[in-house]
Amino acid sequence: MTTDKDLQPLIVADYLALADLLDSLPRERWDTPSLCEGWRVREVVAHLTMPARYDEAAFMAELRECEFDFTQLSNTIASRDAQLPTEELVGSMRDEKLHEWTPPGGGTHGALNHVVIHGLDITAPLGEPRRSTDASIQIVLDDLTRGGGHAHFGTDISDRTIQATDIDYSYGSGSSLRGSAEHLVLHICGRTVPAGLLEGEVIAQ
Repeated sequence: MTTDKDLQPLIVADYLALADLLDSLPRERWDTPSLCEGWRVREVVAHLTMPARYDEAAFMAELRECEFDFTQLSNTIASRDAQLPTEELVGSMRDEKLHEWTPPGGGTHGALNHVVIHGLDITAPLGEPRRSTDASIQIVLDDLTRGGGHAHFGTDISDRTIQATDIDYSYGSGSSLRGSAEHLVLHICGRTVPAGLLEGEVIAQ
């Protein structure tokens, strides 16, 4: 069984690997549209690194300003903090406060899912290979399938076999859907995956 102690190094490694990529990214590529609708790479980074800049009191003050609408809060802060210098955003990605953060009710699994999925929202449109390790992305696939996380994204994986072609991972039975782990994660999360990257009938959403 995977414990919090097992997951923490994976979370840190994902953030640091993304920070290394972003450090080398030409400034104009920060404006690349991400896989999060309406957000560029810089907005996704601003969203991902929010816990490094806002303690609980500051977060709750922002949430009250948004009338406790978390979607509005996320969009407001992402839009505003995306204007920060890229060096500051990368620095936040390396901040220990971020590495130790867990989403309310989500625990370390939620934190790992958060950085892996949003990391793919960044790397995929940039044409970069995933920065998550095989161990990290396999846990996220398990959380999305066996763990029931797919329901959060409105995807239906009943009577389906989900099989990764680049790591040793398979789930379920029924009609087969095959592809790389990152493309399976993105598809289950409702992101658009270019035609030809998945084999089999796409998942109903």
